[in-house]
Amino acid sequence: MGSNSSRIGDLPKNEYLKKLSGTESVSENDPFWNQLLSFSFPAPTSSNELKLLEEATISVCRSLVVNNPRTGNLGALIKVFLSRTKELKLSAECQNHIFIWQTHNALFIICCLLKVFICEMSEEELQLHFTYEEKSPGSYSSDSEDLLEELLCCLMQLITDIPLLDITYEISVEAVSTMVVFLSCQLFHKEVLRQSISHKYLMQGRCLPYTSKLVKTLLYNFIRQEKPPPPGAHVLSQQSDGGGLLYGLASGVATGLWTVFTLGGVGSKAAASPELSSPLANQSLLLLLVLANLTDAADAPNPYRQAIMSFKNTQDSSPFPSSIPHTFQINFNSLYTALCEQQTSDQATLLLYTLLHQNSNVRTYMLARTDMENLVLPILEILYHVEERNSHHVYMALIILLILTEDDGFNRSIHEVILKNISWYSERVLTEISLGSLLILVVIRTIQYNMTRTRDKYLHTNCLAALANMSAQFRSLHQYAAQRIISLFSLLSKKHNKVLEQATQSLRGSLSANDVPLPDYAQDLNVIEEVIRMMLEIINSCLTNSLHHNPNLVYALLYKRDLFEQFRTHPSFQDIMQNIDLVITFFSSRLLQAGAELSVERVLEIIKQGAVALPKDRLKKFPELKFKYVEEEQPEEFFIPYVWSLVYNSAVGLYWNPQDIQLFTMDSD
Repeated sequence: MGSNSSRIGDLPKNEYLKKLSGTESVSENDPFWNQLLSFSFPAPTSSNELKLLEEATISVCRSLVVNNPRTGNLGALIKVFLSRTKELKLSAECQNHIFIWQTHNALFIICCLLKVFICEMSEEELQLHFTYEEKSPGSYSSDSEDLLEELLCCLMQLITDIPLLDITYEISVEAVSTMVVFLSCQLFHKEVLRQSISHKYLMQGRCLPYTSKLVKTLLYNFIRQEKPPPPGAHVLSQQSDGGGLLYGLASGVATGLWTVFTLGGVGSKAAASPELSSPLANQSLLLLLVLANLTDAADAPNPYRQAIMSFKNTQDSSPFPSSIPHTFQINFNSLYTALCEQQTSDQATLLLYTLLHQNSNVRTYMLARTDMENLVLPILEILYHVEERNSHHVYMALIILLILTEDDGFNRSIHEVILKNISWYSERVLTEISLGSLLILVVIRTIQYNMTRTRDKYLHTNCLAALANMSAQFRSLHQYAAQRIISLFSLLSKKHNKVLEQATQSLRGSLSANDVPLPDYAQDLNVIEEVIRMMLEIINSCLTNSLHHNPNLVYALLYKRDLFEQFRTHPSFQDIMQNIDLVITFFSSRLLQAGAELSVERVLEIIKQGAVALPKDRLKKFPELKFKYVEEEQPEEFFIPYVWSLVYNSAVGLYWNPQDIQLFTMDSD
């Protein structure tokens, strides 16, 4: 990047970067800064491009780490940026492209430098680098102690106050990215950070008043999904005539300025990378999730989590409770639409979980919607493609369903929504099915996948809990959904018999080989019997509460009646089997009376008639099945590594060397 530089490999030799990182102090009023900041190149997006950029500039960054205690050039660069941001809003209104472009470049360099500084030193050392000025080596000025806090406040102001225009889009993305970088010290610690200098600045002092405004802006960035401006709108895009006014001005600011270059060299193409429709929305969502999952301070709760927990609908005219700080209003309809449309990404699913679990206003609003299929179908599709999703994404989708099924109104309404031709469901052509029956099919499929592949008890438990919550409200179950319920019970029954046989053989073997350690079949048997018990309770709950609404389930029960025979006298299932056995006996008797070789239609007709005739008081009442999602103790031990893994894999324009990451293993999902 110099007058003769056009390849990324030339960056370490660039005279302006060498001067910035060298042993000579540069005053914040020096014309050098205009020269340094007058560069333009295609912003790196793919991880390969970002890796090349980092490798080419790491020597410059490390040189600045060594020399900054003497020169204070990092502080000078930050002061140049801070002075420019004071005029940024006016520059946007006046369409001052060059001023905005140079301010963006200053922030881009700061972000690149911070990323290396944070990776290579402690927060205390980083804070000290913000205090160094042009003095003797290692000296610092007391009136510069809050430069780091001032920069953070400035970034928050930039994100919240600068209007989003074509000419300000890139600097808005860069501001969000720089805040993510400020918090990235967590990546380089194995343990969850519970005390941090950057956390302290964000939760106290001058940054605190911006809390609700920042959260609101980040949410609206996600909602609006603003696309980046077209190439013709970029600040330094070359015009069709070979160079526009801006291009000419920028190229002539001083001799030897950084020139337009491509990351692979002159004329080379950047590596192909998946395009994000809205880098600003993606980056804003990641920052929002990072802020929401910061650990509480010793003397105060996380204000960003408080804001997320308490914001209200713009149509809600009730006064804000004085006891709840950082609250604000947002358009729930727009938020709901965005959440429905963006569920293909982990981070959007995590945001949906966060809002449903923590914000009662959002949860109440969503459960009252009459178009819940728009939200539920994308969640079901995540579970359906379980093989292609990471385990965290599947868990989040499943917990969302569990939270939704805690509501009886939801459980009733999903059986009233009729869907046609579910294209992504490939096991069977479903020309018409209720949302409730489809939900049952997908959850059962997830259980069966888990039984044969991952064998995760946590996943099993939550799947069954969701089915149990719904069971009393099952209505007009699709015949295929009814079949799959009984098929799952059949699979569990076979597994039970297999484990029982293994346990028996193991017991016999232990009598003759006392010194050989044996598998704990008793524990396996106990787990499978818990699951079988749960399935029997789900079937029983449906029969006792809505038998007359579900002839297809009774039909499937009768068709596979032999499955239940072995459990009639089993001490673990004897009580719950009473109702199921009564229903099988009652309807079997009516079918026998009707004669042999009955058609499917005739059998269903007899079942419907019998459901009316069966006295309800003959079915024993059991406590209602209700399971409530409860977050585990110390949820940050799960969520913080998860959020940062999303940042690592999804952030736009940010790259970290995988060898430096301590928080999570790079091959985990």
